[in-house]
Formats: sequence, C-alpha cells, structure tokens
Amino acid sequence: MATDETGQDPKLPPDARLDSLEKRLDRMQEEEAKRAESLQPDPNYRLGQLVLGHLIGAPVGGCLIGLGLDSLFGTKPWLMLLFLLVGFGVGVRNIVRISKTPPGSGPGASA
Repeated sequence: MATDETGQDPKLPPDARLDSLEKRLDRMQEEEAKRAESLQPDPNYRLGQLVLGHLIGAPVGGCLIGLGLDSLFGTKPWLMLLFLLVGFGVGVRNIVRISKTPPGSGPGASA
C-alpha cells in the first residue's frame, strides 16, 4: 500500500459510480424499512394457528404415547384409546384456557 511521509493513505479521487451506489443502497434500505413496518402479523391468524395446533397436537401426541405404551405392555388398543381421549381432553382444556385470556396477553404476546 502506498503511503506518504505522514503515514496516511493517499486521497483517491471521488468515484461517481460509488456515490450512485451508496445513494441507491440508502434508498433501498429506506424502502425495506417502510415495508417491514407495514408487515405486522395478524394476531387473529396467530390465535387460529395456536388453537388448531392444540386441537391436532394433543390428540396425536396422546395417541402416539398410547401406542408406545401399548407396544411396551402388550395391551393393544386400550392405552392408545385411553390416551387419545386424554389428548382430546387436554386439547379442549387448552382451548378453553386460551379463550379466557384477554387479547394481547399470554404466551407470544409482544410487549
């Protein structure tokens, strides 16, 4: 690297292409910031996904646990049916709990 006696790099002439690139980059960053502000998730969609997850996840989880215990103890299909019903109960209980929480509070709510 070429340096002068003072130990500093020599000044390069300004490049119009570089200035144009910096202006375009600034403009794109401003547009991206505006677009990111306008894209806020819908809380109703989030709540619907949460309810659907509980309605499907709890019975499926109970069924899988029941199948595992059935194969372990040799009681097919009784434990699977029992845990499937328990899973439905847990899912309904979670949905009732979710419906009682006021909007804007609870897990995943932004502060």
